[in-house]
Amino acid sequence: KQTQEILDSFFGLEPVQQQLIIGSVVAATGILAFFAHRSSKVKTIPLGEGWWGAGQKPASEDEAIRPFTIQTSDQEIKDLQDRIDRTRFAEPLEQSGFQYGFNSTYLRRVVSYWRNEYDWKKQVAVLNTYPHFKTKIEGLDVHFLHVRPSHASSQKVLPLMLVHGWPGSFYEFYKILPLLTKNHEGITFEVIIPSIPGYGYSEASHKQGLDSLAVARIFLKLMERLGFSEFYVQGGDWGSLITTNMSQMKPECVKGLHLNMCMSMRGFKILLSLIIGPYLPFLVGLTREDARRLFPFFKKNVWEILKESGYMHIQATKPDTAGEKIPKNSC
Repeated sequence: KQTQEILDSFFGLEPVQQQLIIGSVVAATGILAFFAHRSSKVKTIPLGEGWWGAGQKPASEDEAIRPFTIQTSDQEIKDLQDRIDRTRFAEPLEQSGFQYGFNSTYLRRVVSYWRNEYDWKKQVAVLNTYPHFKTKIEGLDVHFLHVRPSHASSQKVLPLMLVHGWPGSFYEFYKILPLLTKNHEGITFEVIIPSIPGYGYSEASHKQGLDSLAVARIFLKLMERLGFSEFYVQGGDWGSLITTNMSQMKPECVKGLHLNMCMSMRGFKILLSLIIGPYLPFLVGLTREDARRLFPFFKKNVWEILKESGYMHIQATKPDTAGEKIPKNSC
């Protein structure tokens, strides 16, 4: 039945469209065969080396692992509250909602809760529920949690690194930690949760050029320093790219990779889907519902991405502009 639907759709097209599809399929077959042959080989990324600390790289680096406790003082909280009190809000356009950015009417409610009701000391205690550490890697003070299962003697313990993304932190994994470190049919996890450099309590790079490859290498060095030669990794958002790079750099060490944000780099295959998909969705693995949601592609996807990704552009091109504003503004 599905084959008949494909044939009916094809023969219902204009001759020019039929020729375009036939030519695309022939070209795609050859190109896909070529890439299939190439992809059969195991691909790795060179490990490389880097230094992201201030100044010149020293002859040696302190590799000590130091316990770390999250702290805040009454003076810091008072300073924050004073800055919040001095905030001047701009009035939003009438009936504008959130289409121009964060609505300041709603923001007042958020800030009021933050200023008057949020219990900072209680949250600090929650953050310190699990053991935190820091260690110097490639010139940066890297923060991480290291949570061991409570009863590991009769269980198989698997080391697992969890990597957050933007705008996230190590805290997003807190609720799942009790489940991961609990015995499940004789298996449990020893969990390592690092903060990406520049996030949370990890030191930010002092040099230009820190990317996912550099962070992947830093986290591989962290696992090696902790004594793990084989381990599992999980990542979302930027963490998905970082953990993927870790797997590509040292596939012999990464025994399993789990992602909750997957990215495809197969550009030609995607292009072929966009060309053929509106006319013969079944031919490129799309259902009619997929086609309804995707096409016209530029209107339903590209335009929406452009409307909702202003933050991404300024952070990718002029991060210092936002970086200077945030610490000096109470919000």
